[in-house]
Amino acid sequence: MLLLVIALLNTMGMTIIIPLVPFLTLQYLAHPTNLAAIVGWLTAVYGICQLIAAPGLGVLSDRFGRRPILFICLLGSAFGYLIFGLGGALWLLFLGRIIDGLTGGNISVLFGYIADITEPEDRGKYFGMLGGVAGIGSLIGPTLGGLLATINYRAPFLVAASLLLLTLVCGYFLLPESLDKEHRITSISVSELNPLKQLASAFRWKNVRGLLLAWFLYALPVSMLQATLTVLMQGRLGFNATQAGLVVTLVGAVDILVQGVLVGWFLTMLGNIRLGLIALVLVGISYLVLGSIAFLATPLLLFVGIILFAGSGSLVENALRGLISEMVGRHEQGRVSGATQSLQSLGWVVGPLVGGFMYTAWGPFQAYASATFSIVFAILCLWIVLPLPQRQKAKEQTPSEKEVPLLSSEED
Repeated sequence: MLLLVIALLNTMGMTIIIPLVPFLTLQYLAHPTNLAAIVGWLTAVYGICQLIAAPGLGVLSDRFGRRPILFICLLGSAFGYLIFGLGGALWLLFLGRIIDGLTGGNISVLFGYIADITEPEDRGKYFGMLGGVAGIGSLIGPTLGGLLATINYRAPFLVAASLLLLTLVCGYFLLPESLDKEHRITSISVSELNPLKQLASAFRWKNVRGLLLAWFLYALPVSMLQATLTVLMQGRLGFNATQAGLVVTLVGAVDILVQGVLVGWFLTMLGNIRLGLIALVLVGISYLVLGSIAFLATPLLLFVGIILFAGSGSLVENALRGLISEMVGRHEQGRVSGATQSLQSLGWVVGPLVGGFMYTAWGPFQAYASATFSIVFAILCLWIVLPLPQRQKAKEQTPSEKEVPLLSSEED
């Protein structure tokens, strides 16, 4: 129960600020037309720092235990929010995002904590509970942030920092260490701290390269959208921070509805392949709908595009993860999962920069049309590799080959 409370407070603290970043950043810009580009850089800097720090935080928690690393992450994020919220200059906003990015491993450490204290057969259930609570926090956070913005734009950042510090205090007094000393690693290799190690190995599996590329081409425009959506609402529709927060909450609500209720039914009815293709088409359409706000500034297009994006995006992620998982052996599930996460992190670095530049230089429709273009290539990748999963299933049904590993990275 305590872990769930910590996860709730932690996620609320992280998501309170989502609708506020562009509004606060705008106060420090001499040329407001550069807002999308600057927000893109702020988002990308956070992604770069997470990409650099994530492997190290994981290894350090294996060496020194979960508690100290969790506390460092919480303290660093709180400090980063304080710097960003108090501001005073644009470079301080970047400093706040850098500090938060370098220490932003809170949730991953909590998942490691659960893995330490549960049996393997029970972990999926508890991971799901933690993810569900985090989802609730991601619903409450943006709404609370938008409401606090009616006081001033700094208030949500100060409350976010306070929530993270409260989480730290609760953890310090109530959360015991989960990783016994006899189960900790005794030394750390420099290569384990290399953030590019998983990225370099992402395409080592010949049979899933097309799927991994499709995953990256899907993740890239998602980060573009998330970095520019509030800018679009503020610039084209005149939304304030409270309204933007409610829209971000809507995204989370649709995602939870689809993930919790509909995805299983769709997978049973359509299967991973057809579901992935159909959902990718819908995601591509959602970007065009949102980009059309440049020509017809109506909230109706916003809500249609957002609901279509949030719902179909959830289906894409489940379908692609399922296909990728089917194509590798059981002993490689963890590594291929790490590869997909690394590619997603890379998307969080490249996407905001590209999206912010296009939005500033060419306008919102061109930026979102390029997102659709990326989705078209993702569909082509998935279409090209369609025979592979079909052949895999056929081989699995052949009795004479049951004992032979069908697909393995050893083929490389």
